Amino acid sequence: MTLELTSGGLLHLRWFHGVDILVDDARAAMAEVNDLCQQERYPMLVDMATVDSVSREARAVWSIPCSASRIALLGKSPVDRVLANFFLGVHVPPCPTRFFTSRTEAMDWLSAGA
Repeated sequence: MTLELTSGGLLHLRWFHGVDILVDDARAAMAEVNDLCQQERYPMLVDMATVDSVSREARAVWSIPCSASRIALLGKSPVDRVLANFFLGVHVPPCPTRFFTSRTEAMDWLSAGA
């Protein structure tokens, strides 16, 4: 995965193609988010369009508050939507979180909450 904080104040988390996200991967991603933000809170775009699977334990990690103020989950397939909706239905996200298939709509939603 890669993580960047853009000059516009947006966190962008990209998962690698075909990855199976396990609990250690989720913990490492959230640790990097918190380290990069240094006590500030930023909206975050999570590109999950090429993820193969997310373990139950990894989904639970994303219920823990982090430095993201809002999270837009960006996917492209029905499988992505199922993964995101399952997470949102089972876990209470630590901040406003929504799933999108349109990058433009995701960015608009993130900007609206700034």
